[in-house]
Amino acid sequence: LMKIITTLVVLFIASFASIDRVLADEVVTSGTFVGKSDHVTKGSASIEKDADGNYLVVLGEDFSLDGAPDPKVGLGIDGYQKKLSKLSFKKGKQVYRIPADLNPADFNEIWIWCERFSVPLGVAKLS
Repeated sequence: LMKIITTLVVLFIASFASIDRVLADEVVTSGTFVGKSDHVTKGSASIEKDADGNYLVVLGEDFSLDGAPDPKVGLGIDGYQKKLSKLSFKKGKQVYRIPADLNPADFNEIWIWCERFSVPLGVAKLS
């Protein structure tokens, strides 16, 4: 009886693990932030594809920005090019949808940008 219960528990746990894998976003590319303009910007960043085929910019749990007025999240290729959204929080995991008319493969960087002063706050080179 104990063997059957153990087998059922293992199967139950395994079924949830596989469901989690199906629901998890696919990481397309990722990088780590480096601060710019004397700002401290740290943490991981990635472009991910969700189960519906949408592309997302994901700032990791370890993301942090020391502060700045008017910070935005954007994309770039060897330099800041396209604003996506206002930065929601200065710390922690955040998700921003990439508009369907943008091809994530056209970009190699995720930027945190100060719109007010037009200066970079941090950049994550993607690979």
